Amino acid sequence: MGILADKFVTDAVEMRQAYCSALMAEAAENAKIMVVDADVSHSVGTGPFYKAFPERSINCGIMEAHAVGLCAGMSAVGLIPFFHAFGVFATRRVFDQIFISCAYQNLNVKIIGADPGVTAATNGGTHMPFEDLGLMRLIPNATIVEPADSSMYKSAVKYMADNYGLFYLRTSRRKTVRIYCDDATFEIGKANKLADGCDVCIFACGIMVYEALKAREILAKKGVSAAVYDMHTIKPLDKKAVITEAEKCGALVTAENHNVIGGLGSAVCEAVSENFPVPVERVGVEESFGEVGSQDYLQSRFGLTAEKIAEKAIKSIERKIKRK
Repeated sequence: MGILADKFVTDAVEMRQAYCSALMAEAAENAKIMVVDADVSHSVGTGPFYKAFPERSINCGIMEAHAVGLCAGMSAVGLIPFFHAFGVFATRRVFDQIFISCAYQNLNVKIIGADPGVTAATNGGTHMPFEDLGLMRLIPNATIVEPADSSMYKSAVKYMADNYGLFYLRTSRRKTVRIYCDDATFEIGKANKLADGCDVCIFACGIMVYEALKAREILAKKGVSAAVYDMHTIKPLDKKAVITEAEKCGALVTAENHNVIGGLGSAVCEAVSENFPVPVERVGVEESFGEVGSQDYLQSRFGLTAEKIAEKAIKSIERKIKRK
């Protein structure tokens, strides 16, 4: 496909660097953009923003609930706050403040949750959100985005800055595998089709997009034709893409760096059950808390791998065949 990189290699730019660069570019054009951090300017990479726009940068310390309340107040007077914390603290710890102070009041607040799922790595289970997508999906009218690599930030941050409402950007901090070419395009709410197929379709997000593409190669060696989508916008879900592939392939797989409950897998299951029921197999974390380890170890530990996706694809196809 034209939007994919010529080869998949580790990106030269960290995700946090690409994010901050995109945010600074928007801030240079929009004086209303503010940065609010919970003592994570180094961790999340917003330090350069502080140097460029010191009067528009606030470190609230490790007081996430206070920071969200501050963001609500900023939005109420016409500013556009971007709040940063680790994913667990940007969602679970401050869920009530986000829900009541921001969403219920219909305010314009952007939440950035860093190190989702196993990308928290050696920070361990206390910093490893497997539930943040589920929480944020429950909030009416929230928009949820998870880039697969650094190439999406320019369009994602611009969209967030230009469009009113509550947004949650779920992002790893460090380098990832580069999936897209430099001129790839992204539309919030519309999945990117990365590969065509007719036997099964894999919908993935975040770091699992690369695993899905590898799974497609595994399946091809077994004579299985798999389509692959990057479902970078978890809410609003691209239901049209889901239903189209359900009708075409008759078997689906979801893959996410998140609990199998509440996130992308649940969203896809809801879409097909209401429109065109087909077998869906979900790859994600099942009934587990996080733990300390390298990302590679944790992906293996929780089954967030290409091999597991391929295994689930075969199972979904077998279920489809049994129904006939």
